[in-house]
Amino acid sequence: MSTQIEFSFSDLIAGYVTKYDSETDIFGIKTTDGREFQARLSPISYAKLVQNLDEAYPDATGSMRSMLVPGRYLFTYGVFYPDSSIFEAKQIIFVGRQAEDYVFEKPNWWVDQVRSLANFYVKAQFGDEEIDYRNYRTTLSLSGVKSQVNFSQETDTISRMVYGMATAYMMTGEDIFLEAAEKGTEYLRDHMRFVDLDEGIVYWYHGIDVQGEREQKIFASEFGDDYDAIPAYEQIYALAGPLQTYRLNGDPRIMDDTEKTIKLFNDFYLDKSDRGGYYSHLDPITLDPVSESLGRNKGTKNWNSVGDHAPAYLINLWLATEKPEYADMLEYTFDTIEKRFPDYENSPFVNEKFFEDWSPDHTWGWQQNRAVVGHNMKIAWNLMRMNSLKAKDSYVDLAKKIADTMPAVGSDQQRGGWYDVVERVLGEDEKIHRFVWHDRKAWWQQEQSILAYYILAGVLGDGEYHRLAREAAAFYNAWFLDTEDGGVYFNVLANGIPFLASGNERGKGSHSMSGYHSTELCFLAAVYTNLLVNKQPMDFYFKPIPGGFPDNILRVSPDILPPGSIKIGSVEIDGSPYSDFDAEKLSVKLPDTKERVKVKVNIVPT
Repeated sequence: MSTQIEFSFSDLIAGYVTKYDSETDIFGIKTTDGREFQARLSPISYAKLVQNLDEAYPDATGSMRSMLVPGRYLFTYGVFYPDSSIFEAKQIIFVGRQAEDYVFEKPNWWVDQVRSLANFYVKAQFGDEEIDYRNYRTTLSLSGVKSQVNFSQETDTISRMVYGMATAYMMTGEDIFLEAAEKGTEYLRDHMRFVDLDEGIVYWYHGIDVQGEREQKIFASEFGDDYDAIPAYEQIYALAGPLQTYRLNGDPRIMDDTEKTIKLFNDFYLDKSDRGGYYSHLDPITLDPVSESLGRNKGTKNWNSVGDHAPAYLINLWLATEKPEYADMLEYTFDTIEKRFPDYENSPFVNEKFFEDWSPDHTWGWQQNRAVVGHNMKIAWNLMRMNSLKAKDSYVDLAKKIADTMPAVGSDQQRGGWYDVVERVLGEDEKIHRFVWHDRKAWWQQEQSILAYYILAGVLGDGEYHRLAREAAAFYNAWFLDTEDGGVYFNVLANGIPFLASGNERGKGSHSMSGYHSTELCFLAAVYTNLLVNKQPMDFYFKPIPGGFPDNILRVSPDILPPGSIKIGSVEIDGSPYSDFDAEKLSVKLPDTKERVKVKVNIVPT
């Protein structure tokens, strides 16, 4: 027996216009799953376009009625009344001026957005002073003000910021972003890195506390899930920023650190038995993954320890070097994911936590038998990247299985956007997977769905995947961009309104957020929409250290894309045309100089 709703409430509807009646001011709107609502405009209804960061308010109120044409996708926020079947539309957000336009598919949309994001973090962390990571702080307020009481510097958050700075330089060519990337990489090497000469490995401190000139290093993790251990994901993400910087400058010291960190993974995290995979934690003293001191993390494996290698650093490492050992490591991790993670006989979601023998761990901490929606989409996205390097039907089949399954169980088909953590299995008499904490939506999980559906659409030429990509990108750009203070919100409510209660969710910098996912989204959404979907050229920028890249070969492919789908159109060095490049192999033979040169590469779809 259902309870009848006898009160009014505000909410959001996302969908496609079916009709508009000018006499009644009522328009029809059909959601992505086919339900149709009737919505009425009022004398005070107003409208705008989706607004990019640093963009003036794009009012559309004067033309909103003429824009209500069938097939147009939009968001409308308004009120449901218990005595009426008509939704009262108070606000409309259009995704383009024309019915078939999606503003975020314009060639420069994501380039402009990454520039704004990078400027926000540079200003928040360093103000108008010289870029000095001694002044970096993990915690930033909603408006980008650094914490005056928390003096922590976490390795991973600095690395994530460095990734964002390097990415912004690659997309814009603005020197301040390269400076921030290189100084951040240097700071990580000087303060967060430990070189074990006996083992020939590098591992990275969890972080340091900085007060004035004093510095206290923190070796093992301080977080409850990983306390007093060395979690694999912290070592993985320590490489994210430096490796993206390496793609720009070829600094051999970064490559040396990377190789020694990979040796750490293969010597200590890798399960060398027939079971395979990577362990999730090491004892900080013995580097033993099955030490009793690890407690519930003894001998465990998880999504992060296996799946995060590829997007965080390993794909970028292969793009920069094209060394077969990195292709082999990528294949190993993806084969492991494809073999071990699906569980479709029991749940539409993958398993994420495992014991040493790969039996699922449904008792671990907060995770229990629960699914992180974004991790499913992240698998689909990265499988399609890997398939362009080593094509396997099993990769595409699993990516499509996830993409076809997830909308009904992981997305909000009323309002748009993607949910966070849900129960993996339905309870008795349940038809909807229950939220673990809330129905809010996190910025990084929107990224995974956007990239998954755009790469599927671009590689497979599938219109349905393109539709889902557009819907996901529309929700993110409509509701997550803070057009007042800059940056993106951590969480929004189900209806798109920013969730600003407390803690991480109120800030722009935290243990979880520091310019990584938002800039990665800008980079790869631009690559997929321009080069794969809409067949538009893109420019990329590099500034190599003389003699840094082996044989003076700069590899410039922005991502692992289908073979033959892109090529170099032209190259400039310090503003002048340059012809010594291999268009098909996406490589530039750098000039033999003693000074650094700025390389601009125009990549075109074929």
